[in-house]
Amino acid sequence: MAKRRKKKKLGPVLLLCVSFAVIIFTTFTIFRYWTMIYSKYQEKGELKKELASLKDKEEELESDVNKLQDSDYIARYAREKYYYSKDGELILKIPEDDEEESDSK
Repeated sequence: MAKRRKKKKLGPVLLLCVSFAVIIFTTFTIFRYWTMIYSKYQEKGELKKELASLKDKEEELESDVNKLQDSDYIARYAREKYYYSKDGELILKIPEDDEEESDSK
């Protein structure tokens, strides 16, 4: 008789322990997946910003390619950037307002 009472008392305790273990395991698993999802969400936001930046850069480069196909633009660009001049032409560099402000600081 004593053995039966022990077995009857052990059953609910064992069930409670197993249930508690399952609940703890499930909680930790949910937390782990939640942190992974959150980090992926942050990474997605950063990648969207990078994509927008790269698209802007691509548009700028395509614009430059189109401009560089124009011979007048190439001549003007070379004269401004590399100080090429036509025969008898004198080139003077006039600083822009932004350059003057940075020089005075």
